[in-house]
Formats: sequence, C-alpha cells, structure tokens
Amino acid sequence: MIRSVHPLWAVEGGQIVVSGDGIGVDPPAPVRIGGELARPVHLTPGSISVVVPAGLEGGRTPVRLGDVPGETAFIDVGAPLAGGLHLVDSPAFDASGNLYVTFSGSRGQQAPISLFVVRPDGAREPFAGEVSNPTSMAFDRQGALYVSSRFEGTVHRITPDGTVSTFATDLGVPCGIAFAPDGALYVGDRSGSILRIEDGRSTMRLMASVPPSVAAYHLAFGPDGFLYFTGPTLATRDPVYRLSPDGDVETFYDGFGRPQGLAFDEHGRLYVVEALAGASGVYRFEMDRKEPPQAVVLGGKLIGLAFDPLGGVVFSSNEAVYRLAVPLKPLRTR
Repeated sequence: MIRSVHPLWAVEGGQIVVSGDGIGVDPPAPVRIGGELARPVHLTPGSISVVVPAGLEGGRTPVRLGDVPGETAFIDVGAPLAGGLHLVDSPAFDASGNLYVTFSGSRGQQAPISLFVVRPDGAREPFAGEVSNPTSMAFDRQGALYVSSRFEGTVHRITPDGTVSTFATDLGVPCGIAFAPDGALYVGDRSGSILRIEDGRSTMRLMASVPPSVAAYHLAFGPDGFLYFTGPTLATRDPVYRLSPDGDVETFYDGFGRPQGLAFDEHGRLYVVEALAGASGVYRFEMDRKEPPQAVVLGGKLIGLAFDPLGGVVFSSNEAVYRLAVPLKPLRTR
C-alpha cells in the first residue's frame, strides 16, 4: 500500500516518488496519476519514481498503485496555462493577478508581439511588441511593468495601457531585474555586474562585481531587504548569492548545479529553480537554514516561477507556463 508520495506538487514531465509496502518488486506495479499511466524511471526497495504524464487537467489529482489496497494518495498538479512562448526568466504578476509572459526570441530577433498578458480566467492577449528580446520583468509601486532587453542593453517601462518608454540604457547585457524596498531598481548585467538604478541613468551605481553568467541573472528581494540572485556559469556548482544594501556579497547556498529563477512567498520562504539535468526541480528554503532545502517539485524543464497575489503559483519552462492552485501569495517587500 502507498505510505507517502513526494513531492506533493508536480508538473508534466516532472517526477514523483511513491513509497510503501510491497513496491520494490520487479516488475513494479503500475502507477497511475489521474487515471493516466506514469512511466517508471527508478525503483528501490519500498519506492518507485515515475514521470508525471502530459495531458492532465491539473489540480488535486489521485495517485494509485496498481490494484494495491489502501487509501488513494493525492498530489497537486500544475495545469497548463500558456504555451508557444519563449521565456528566459520568470513571468511576472501584477497586483490584479494578471500574468505577463514573453516571447523573447533569439538574440536580435524582433517578434511582432514580444509580451503577452494572461488574464486570471486564462485568456491570453497581446500586450506590447516594441521590446526586442524581453528578458526579465518587474512591477514598480505604481503598477508599471519594467522589462529588460538583453539585446538593446536597456530597461523599458510599460504603462498598463501598453505605452513603452526607455527607463535606462547602456546596461551591458541586462537580465534579471527587481525593485528594492526603497523603490530603486536593481539590474543584473550578465557580463558580471549588479547595478542599482534610480531615475534612469541619472543615478546608476555598481553594487557588486560577480562571475559572468552564460545564461542570465535572476533576482529577487527577500524579507531581510537583501537581494538574492543566481547566475549559471560553466562551473560544476553555482551558488545562490545574497547582496546587502551596502553592497556586500555572500553565498547563501552553494549546493546547486544550475540555479535559475527564484521568488519569495508570503511567509518569507525562498524558492529556487534548479535546472541541472538529473537534479532539476524547485526547492524551498526556510530563511534560518536550519534544515536543507526541501524539494517541492522534482524534475521538469523549469526555469522560473512567480506567486499570484490572488493565491497560487506558476512555474515556467522556456516554452510554457503551468498554474498550481495552492494557497500561497508573494512576499510584499515594498
């Protein structure tokens, strides 16, 4: 019988581990998730790892082990929300629960529509097309969307009606962006700089020099007012960094191989996407770090995540976004 399922969140292509009595036999009993047969990938005495099949409706989903008696276990599966995208960093929610996503394209490519908005009811609409290679997004206190362009070396400001203006230029290869509690915008230049910007170029300051990234920096402010960021390199291990308001950089965690998108929930817990093949997933940290990070999603080709102010979380791959209806909201630091 099933004793436990881990983790309790999942997306298609990810994995779950089913543990219980009589599981570690060959051939293993078939595992079905929501009625669909799940492909086994690893078997040990007492547990079996399976891949979450595509085509599930999402939401609370039963997990069954062959004809083994016992109560049915349940997991929360992320429902497909939007596809046909090209995301480099996490999507972004506005205060009303509208989700903004990108079609970033290859470097220098100008897509007719490069930014879309997904309404709370799931309807997707074009938002803006003037931003070339939109990379990372963040909202200011007034509800304007800021978008970095790694091709142009700029950050653009977009009002709710879709009007685009240039906020800052000459930023190198700007990727991750995030607003500090005092309203300043922090930008990660992939060539190795963390910049602080106020009022466009008029007050731009280098806050930290860090190893260049082969992909993109990902930024988020924590409940302590520190900036947390990642930037995959060619090293075998890459850390999650923490930057103080005074510009001091330290390693927050050094156990990932390819950390990417990150976000904080309303309880101040940090979530980080690990994209290293064979160890990918989403991991949650308690800020006291008394315990190692907990895997809340295993597997899947994820790069980012974002919490909905109305409740719930989305996970993003390069091409798609999945919504998980769990009672969590984003941390408010401003």
